[in-house]
Amino acid sequence: MKQVVQPIGGGAVEVLDVPRPTIGATEVLVRTLASVISPGTERAVTSLAQSSLLSKARARPDLVRQVVKKARNEGLSSTMQTVRARLASDLPLGYSAAGIAMEVGQAVAGIRPGQLVATGGAGQANHAEWQAVPGLLCAAVPEGVTPQDAAFTTIASIALHGLRLAEVGPGSKVVVIGLGLVGQLSARLAMASGCDVVGIDVSAGPLRVAAESGVLALEEKGQATTEAVLAWSRGRGADAVLLCAAGSSSTVAQRTPALCRDRARVVVVGDVGLELSRTPFYEKELTLLFARSYGPGRYEREYEEYGVDYPAGQVRWTEGRNFEAVLDLIASGRLQVADLVTHTFPIAGATGAYELIESRREPYLAIALTYPETQPDREPPLLVTPPRASSSPGVGWIGAGGYSTGVLLPAFAAAGFDRLVAVASASGLSARRVADRAGFEKALSSADEVIADPDVEVVVIATPHDTHADYTVRALQAGKHVWCEKPLALSMEELNRVEAAWRESGCVLMVGHNRRWAPHVLAVAEQLRGPAVVTYRVSAGPVPARHWYADRRQGGRLLGEVCHFVDTCAALVRSEVVDVRALAGPGGEQLLAEDMVLALRHANGSLSTISYASGGSAGTRKERVEVFGMGHTWMLDDFRTAERDGKELSPSGRQDKGQGAAVRHFRQALDGTPAPTVALLATTRAVLSAGAAMTSQAGSAIVM
Repeated sequence: MKQVVQPIGGGAVEVLDVPRPTIGATEVLVRTLASVISPGTERAVTSLAQSSLLSKARARPDLVRQVVKKARNEGLSSTMQTVRARLASDLPLGYSAAGIAMEVGQAVAGIRPGQLVATGGAGQANHAEWQAVPGLLCAAVPEGVTPQDAAFTTIASIALHGLRLAEVGPGSKVVVIGLGLVGQLSARLAMASGCDVVGIDVSAGPLRVAAESGVLALEEKGQATTEAVLAWSRGRGADAVLLCAAGSSSTVAQRTPALCRDRARVVVVGDVGLELSRTPFYEKELTLLFARSYGPGRYEREYEEYGVDYPAGQVRWTEGRNFEAVLDLIASGRLQVADLVTHTFPIAGATGAYELIESRREPYLAIALTYPETQPDREPPLLVTPPRASSSPGVGWIGAGGYSTGVLLPAFAAAGFDRLVAVASASGLSARRVADRAGFEKALSSADEVIADPDVEVVVIATPHDTHADYTVRALQAGKHVWCEKPLALSMEELNRVEAAWRESGCVLMVGHNRRWAPHVLAVAEQLRGPAVVTYRVSAGPVPARHWYADRRQGGRLLGEVCHFVDTCAALVRSEVVDVRALAGPGGEQLLAEDMVLALRHANGSLSTISYASGGSAGTRKERVEVFGMGHTWMLDDFRTAERDGKELSPSGRQDKGQGAAVRHFRQALDGTPAPTVALLATTRAVLSAGAAMTSQAGSAIVM
């Protein structure tokens, strides 16, 4: 399928051929019939991506701080790999479209296959022939509304949400500053609500369009325009002002109080400068509000990803219900949108639309993209690189995230895996880019296609955690060797299924617990003889609320990261965990705890403690391990240095967490060297037992 993207590292907008996306339980697969470019928003996205690294850093200092922190904790080399991988990725463009629902996830209500739906959601690849859209960001289109009109739904919902925040009704005096696409829709929705509307802009074209729709259109002329607004409002000023302009200047916001009545509402809808003087806002006691996208639910994981709607009695106008309201207004004829389209491009020629926006060679408002009327039910594999002869086993890759492509894929290449057969990712886009850059023969739409490919002998699973066990079982049952990133499973039931499939398959199963192959871990384990005591301190730091660690579907920090440290302890003392004690820090769900302490007893009598903390200094190195036994003390400092009794074991200060050695061992295992699969399964069982202990009253569990 074709999809419009902006490379994050810079360059022009591209239209790529990519595999179709796949959907989850809360999503809908939509064949796109129409989409609308939002010029202001999308131009801001493309301009930032096309700017220099210095300009990007100035625009996003929060990301710069994250990079600096990562470099301090994980080293410059690892950080640069991550940054390069990010800059090599793409931003899907578009967020307002309409099409036919072709597949509906089992947890989606109110949408059926074959139905015309309006779709929304930035980052959901709406300028694409196929979309995977959250169910609550799909709205059924009423009879009589065309796909071309329905494609305006999400953009119009931005305007509608701003209007709702203004709390205006019939007879209210509303001023809209900035008559671009969102401003035009804001003015029309305000009139449909019974408001009297003034629209202000500096350009004749938008003023003419607004006037033709019934708006009192005023050219911005400073005091003269202010006097016209006061005369129109019987000397009181506007009840509400919607700032729909865009630009870094604060002039628009600074002149707003003069247009307002006492205690009016000012709603910031567009991206305008906000260097404000307090006095004008104070003297009129103005309420300043910011409209966040399409309404309540936007950027909320529970709503958009989990598909949990808010009760209408508590939140009447969610983003999804705003979609419905816009569609009803279009269906009734109270909102007209078709005349806002100034240019139309086919999806294959979408780059021309962005060239128009960038050059501003002629006036534009809404720019529509058109799509083929029909699409085949199935597409052939997207062939990227011609196959080449190789004695190396064919590799199929599932998942194309930052770690997968920035760390794991180079490690596989260095270990001699030089036949890359197929790659798949949920979005399709990242699979295409990885195929281009790494030399995969084909990019596929789904994990099933990778597993079923007869040329694939080794399957690498680097997907979200809740898919690991299922993909591993299916790959083993298909007779494929498997490398699965941690964690291997999120429940004992899943782990039992994985173990049964592995034992029946005769194939190699490796889990990405790479620290057991770190040079310093191997050195200490080689010197230890007999039981020891291990103290493992992790200064993990906080993570954003939307990080996958906070996603209960992915197992939290215990199952998702602390599993690494449990495995390292077992590798250091060369003995499996048989007993676990676990305590979670305060607040929230225990399995999603950000702070925890684990106490482990190993089969050979060794004891290990893991202290995992999120509240330490950003300058503290992440991992420190002390091992006590045989009259000696070993200390490992963040996998950079290692000491025995205060003397260096190795002079190297380069961080090495064993990723390369782990993949080399996997390669050797395919040739007959024994793999530590039993020990890796035992680690997963111990971590799952720790989870059970953490949520039990006793705080302990025997590892079964």
